[in-house]
Amino acid sequence: MHQLFRLVLGQRDLSRAGDLFSLDDSEIEDCLSQALDEIKKISCSSDYLTNDNDQAVVEICITRITTAIRETGSIERHGAALVALWESCLEHNLQPQGKDEDTPHAKIASDITSCILQNYNRAPVMALAVPVAVRFLQQGNRELSRNMSSYLSLAAIAKAELLVQHTKAITLSVLGDKDGPYRCTRLTQQPQLQTFNEEWCLSWVILLVPAPLVDDCMTQDYIHTDRYTDNTTSTSPKIAAVLCQTVMV
Repeated sequence: MHQLFRLVLGQRDLSRAGDLFSLDDSEIEDCLSQALDEIKKISCSSDYLTNDNDQAVVEICITRITTAIRETGSIERHGAALVALWESCLEHNLQPQGKDEDTPHAKIASDITSCILQNYNRAPVMALAVPVAVRFLQQGNRELSRNMSSYLSLAAIAKAELLVQHTKAITLSVLGDKDGPYRCTRLTQQPQLQTFNEEWCLSWVILLVPAPLVDDCMTQDYIHTDRYTDNTTSTSPKIAAVLCQTVMV
C-alpha cells in the first residue's frame, strides 16, 4: 500500500487525508484494493458509528479511491474489493436517522454505488454487483433504493440475463413496502426482463394496480407505473386479461 494511504488509514490521520488528492492516480492505482480492504476493517469496527474522525477519514479515502478507479479505468481490477466494502454496508443499519439523515454506512454505500453501477455494460463487474444491488432494495432507504433501481434498469438493458435470476428476490424485496413497487417500475418495465419472464411481469401488474397505493406514490414513479402497465398489456394478452380482472374487483 502507498505510504500515504498507510499513514492515513493506519493512524486514522485526518490531517493528512487531503494530501491523497495531491498524488497522481497512477501512483496509487496498484494499492486501491488494499486500501479498500483497510477501509472495510475501519467501517466494521465497533466504535465506527460514534467516531467522527474515522468517518471523515473513510469518506475522504473513498472519494479519492473512486476517483482514481474512474480515471484509470480500473474497475474490473478493483471491483471485487469495492463490492466487498459495498456489501459490508448491508450488515449495518441503512435507514435514515431523523429527517433524511443518512447513517454512516448508508453514506458509504451511496458514495460507492455510482462508481460500481455506472459500469452496467461491463459483464464481469455486474456479475459481482447485481446480487448485492438487489439486496439494497430491501433496506428501507428510499433514496438508495431509487438510485439502485435506476442503475439496475440500465443493467437490464445491457445484460438482462444477470437480473433475470434475481427477479424473485426483487419482487419479494418490495412486497413489504407500500412505495416499493412504484420505485422499482423503471427497472421492471425493461422489455428485456419482460421477454425473459412473463410470469414475473404478471405479478408486478397485480402489485401495481391497486388504487390505494397510487395516492401515496410519487408522480414520476406513477408515470413509470402507467407506462409499465401499458407496455406489458400491449405485448401480452394474458397480462391484459388479468389487469382487467384486477381493476374490476
